[in-house]
Amino acid sequence: MAVFPSKKFRSSSYNSTIPARYRAALARHPFALFGLPFIATMLLGSFFLTPATALRYERHDRKVRQLSKDEELGIGKDKRKIDMREEYYKLAAKDLDNWEQKRVKRLPGEPDGVL
Repeated sequence: MAVFPSKKFRSSSYNSTIPARYRAALARHPFALFGLPFIATMLLGSFFLTPATALRYERHDRKVRQLSKDEELGIGKDKRKIDMREEYYKLAAKDLDNWEQKRVKRLPGEPDGVL
């Protein structure tokens, strides 16, 4: 069985090319030629992408704004204000002892009994 050499064959003209010199320098200084450019790319990318992400959230904030309590309830200038005491006295004036149970009409196809 043949034994394959661990070193790849490269021609003599390959040693003078830029990739060959980079590969040799990378073996001697791996962090300076690979790690440092990678970290620099990540940091610069973070700084350049920050305005883009800020713009995204600003557009979202323009669409979704916080409403006041009146706007949430749908009470405008033309509608009356609700007074809690007045509503309480209206409910207290109703006769809650005399009431009649009324059956709600079912939709077609809806089951009539209890589940």
